[in-house]
Amino acid sequence: MADPAGVARRLPSVFMTPGTSSFTEFLATAAPDLLPGARESLPVAVTEVAHGTTIVAVTFPGGVIMAGDRRATMGNVIAQRDVEKVFHADEYSCVGYAGTAGIGADLVRLYQVELEHYEKIEGSTLSLDAKANRLSFMIKNNLGMALQGLAVIPLYAGYDPDTRKGRIFSYDITGSRAEETGFHAIGSGSVFARGALKKRVRVDLTPQDATRVCVDALYDAADDDSATGGPDLIRRIYPVVASVTEDGFRRFTDDEVGVVVNTVVADRMTNPGG
Repeated sequence: MADPAGVARRLPSVFMTPGTSSFTEFLATAAPDLLPGARESLPVAVTEVAHGTTIVAVTFPGGVIMAGDRRATMGNVIAQRDVEKVFHADEYSCVGYAGTAGIGADLVRLYQVELEHYEKIEGSTLSLDAKANRLSFMIKNNLGMALQGLAVIPLYAGYDPDTRKGRIFSYDITGSRAEETGFHAIGSGSVFARGALKKRVRVDLTPQDATRVCVDALYDAADDDSATGGPDLIRRIYPVVASVTEDGFRRFTDDEVGVVVNTVVADRMTNPGG
């Protein structure tokens, strides 16, 4: 490796020393300032930053559907109409977040690298429970920022090859995790989304039914929560919807989601309450 003057130098010893399979732990040693929770303390609590809101997830026999609205708010202002809050975590899992948009995006990117790094170092993948635990550890590292108003709450879901089922994990700002049964929602519109989900979720949902239930729940959340964005038919901005099954992670195309959204909107024209 050469410095700006062109002089050849060795890589720092931390890069050459066998160590942990956790990328987060490696980064804490090599460049701790790059961790999302390692930012300098702020003099006051922060409120005027972009926040992402509602994420929902529903299991069905053989997998799980996760969906998120597209709105980010800054106080009473819509900061962004098409933000993405549901992401591929690895081949058999996905993650969404609610809370501070910038830190949420950083946390997701770091988590994606964490899982990939483990697989490259160990030559195998973590179990779904172990993946959920890794995310819990990363959330704990952001507790200082969360207490200053920069909180991020993720929702994690995936397909478990051992049980051949979809599973959902929720967290709080301290990193405490819980496994949810059947469905869950996070974010400012979660109260309304969860109420909609519990009326519609069944143990025998098809993937198509689960997708419709998620989109309906986000519609209900947007109906009562100003921070949750409803489907924008004019701009063709629809929720992000993804599935995880034994075939792996798949994000639905806008055309696929648009069909479901237009069906929901047409039904609400005659029955606004759902």
